[in-house]
Amino acid sequence: MRLLHTSDWHLGRSFHRVGLLDAQAAFLDHLVATVHAHDVDAVLVAGDVYDRAVPPLPAVELFDTALHRLAEAGVPTVMISGNHDSARRLGVGAGLIERAGIHLRTDPDGIGTPVVLSDAHGEVALYGLPYLEPALVRERLGAEKAGHEAVLAAAMDRVRADLAGRPAGTRSVVLAHAFVAGGAPSDSERDITVGGVAAVPTGVFDGVDYVALGHLHGSQTLTPRVRYSGSPLAYSFSEADHRKTMWLIELGEDGEITGDVRLDCPVPRPLARIRGRLDDLLDDPALAPHEQSWVEATLTDPVRPADPMARLAARFPHTLNLVFDPERTGDDPGASYAQRLRDRSDQQIAEDFVAHVRGGAALDGAERAVLYGAFDDVRVDAAEREVGR
Repeated sequence: MRLLHTSDWHLGRSFHRVGLLDAQAAFLDHLVATVHAHDVDAVLVAGDVYDRAVPPLPAVELFDTALHRLAEAGVPTVMISGNHDSARRLGVGAGLIERAGIHLRTDPDGIGTPVVLSDAHGEVALYGLPYLEPALVRERLGAEKAGHEAVLAAAMDRVRADLAGRPAGTRSVVLAHAFVAGGAPSDSERDITVGGVAAVPTGVFDGVDYVALGHLHGSQTLTPRVRYSGSPLAYSFSEADHRKTMWLIELGEDGEITGDVRLDCPVPRPLARIRGRLDDLLDDPALAPHEQSWVEATLTDPVRPADPMARLAARFPHTLNLVFDPERTGDDPGASYAQRLRDRSDQQIAEDFVAHVRGGAALDGAERAVLYGAFDDVRVDAAEREVGR
């Protein structure tokens, strides 16, 4: 069985204020063309269909068009909600849409009910695990703890229980939206940390033949059977070196992976990160290939130059982001606030602040737990308010 694995479309998202709807439409054109060109048997969409819970109307219209085209192609599509999606909104009409071969899996109660497809070698059961906010689904799933690993383990117990009751030789596929250990994040994924721990081990998914993951935006193979497709478009400059692709996976007679091909997605405009003093960036002939790229420029001039964006745009007209990182020693008290916060999580910044206001005394374990809990409560409260809308 030939499976096309994609995720993290983020329909409606922009890139540094540049609208991406046309680029997203071009990707969906490419997706449908790929389905036909490669005789795909099923399309797997592992969450974050939209960029936010209440997407703009043009994004909804684009999604609606994509559903119609996939249905017309006659190829089953299995799709789960991600942490950016409103599960309730995405799942509206799921029962009716399923008649057209589009299987939306947004309700945790349906985790143990697969979409069952058949080929010459028998049945393949495809299980959709929507994004599981631990505090909201722990009791429903009977998880021992309110953490990502615990709720995913409970969800996978339901998958394995259903699979055990199926005919011997039934092959299995799981779609999940999570941060799995070994994956490399980028700057454009929303934090899903719970209690300071976000990643779950790959062993949670033991017992199935293929795991189609979403959430991280870089295409990654954690094990031959556990993979991220990554997002089809770059959504931050941290993805400048990403190769944006979909996985074409062939599942053999006994559930073995008999083929795995990365199929490139259309690139609306390449990304470039350039760094140096402004005059050097404007004169360096080696930067000529980036003149039509979307550019993030980091200026290292000791003193901020005049009109830097306008001067950069004269050579790099698609400059979207400007960063100042003056050439200073690491202990220079003039280092910028942004520099001091770089690569630090919200929790680390808050810990530093608490330590600062009380004279440098670091937090102990109990205090860190309280702080982690506060951040979790804010995120869960936002999720609960969304569910209640």
